[in-house]
Amino acid sequence: MTGYNRVPLGDFIRTWARVAGLSFGGPVGQIAVMHRILVDEKRWVGESRFLHALNCCMILPGPEAQQMATYIGWLLRGPVGGLIAGGLFVLPGFIAIMALSWIYALHGGAGPVQALFVGLKAAVLAVVVDAVIRIGRRALTGWWKRALAAAAFAGLFVYDLPFPLIVAAAGLVGLGLAWMGARGIGNGLGHGGDGAAGGLADADSLIGADTPDHARPSHAWTRRVLLVGLPLWLVPVAGLVLALGPQNVFAAVAVFFSKMAVVTFGGAYAVLAYVAQQAVDHYGWLQPGEMLDGLGMAETTPGPLIMVLQFVGFMAGFRDPGGLSPLWAGTLAGCLATWVTFVPCFLWIFLGGPYAEALRHSRALWGALSAITAAVVGVVLNLALWFALHTLFTRLDPVAVLGGRVDVPDVGSVNGPAAVLTAVALVLTFGFRLGTVPVLAVCAGLGMAWHGVAG
Repeated sequence: MTGYNRVPLGDFIRTWARVAGLSFGGPVGQIAVMHRILVDEKRWVGESRFLHALNCCMILPGPEAQQMATYIGWLLRGPVGGLIAGGLFVLPGFIAIMALSWIYALHGGAGPVQALFVGLKAAVLAVVVDAVIRIGRRALTGWWKRALAAAAFAGLFVYDLPFPLIVAAAGLVGLGLAWMGARGIGNGLGHGGDGAAGGLADADSLIGADTPDHARPSHAWTRRVLLVGLPLWLVPVAGLVLALGPQNVFAAVAVFFSKMAVVTFGGAYAVLAYVAQQAVDHYGWLQPGEMLDGLGMAETTPGPLIMVLQFVGFMAGFRDPGGLSPLWAGTLAGCLATWVTFVPCFLWIFLGGPYAEALRHSRALWGALSAITAAVVGVVLNLALWFALHTLFTRLDPVAVLGGRVDVPDVGSVNGPAAVLTAVALVLTFGFRLGTVPVLAVCAGLGMAWHGVAG
């Protein structure tokens, strides 16, 4: 049995709308919600198949939780199911981030709004530190993985190497180590194998144990996906560049976020520091602290954290509207950033899913993935430190180090309220083990209270 179309469409849509509405707290919490609803409650997919889908999405660039939704929807109801599941997963966050972007653009300079985002920044910093620790515990299981993480961190923080170069180099190292038989390669990062023991057996799930017929590799399917997916993604990008010129803000947004769609291995946390640095230093779309404001929006709304890119696109259009109204230019640029970010996600699943299924036991494949995930730890550490420096200090001085450059904070420029709120967020996160949403709510409330007292 293939399981194809065995789920009634109405129940399918209602279930994925429920998953989308509950998808707070980043990819870990979102994947946990999917597991509870799809495996434990609905029994649509078994434990091993769910974990294998997660493995496949770890291989691909893009937000793994959204791609998990697309992948499982595709397994259950074919390409239409993938579009419904993946689209619904994005929709609530898209609407919420767009509304918050309008409020931020119109009232971000107001005292209460600034105080709110001071609290959110502190909470987000604690969330990112927690992500470094969680990912590190899972991924850094050998000396060579720790060395890769350290090299990735140094490459970004000290030498400002391009993020795509870090990902490509880590993948090549993993392939080489797999070829040499290094220990710790080929275990699927703990997501598969024996980890499925004790859960719902694939044979007892709705979809069954066999691979659905539509999920098997097919040259005809690959051609159809390429003929439809690539134009949907790249024709608008090429059209904007040709019609408006590469320096136009809409063309720049389309090209930049299309590049990000190709190299965003490891999820949102891994790529945000690079996006922030490019958006601030190269394009001038954002001020340093505004990336944290956008991440605070994404953390407090349902959907993938990578939705913060919509905020970046919005602010780019808002600040360089050309002949349009700033708000409408921001809206169009935000929609464009979302389009070129997520259309490739569907393309990767529909194009690569069948082949990832066929290669699920490949040692070389998991070698590359293990190395990339180890490097991601160093990338996320760079993100945490970059955010911390720009949250806690108002002045940074560049200092030459080992042929590179490090931004050293001026201790006299410490932001007192931000430092106190960050300490509170860290205590709530690591001392009381509160989840993301409660920590964000408490810190946002404290930020508003601080404004009321100071004002």
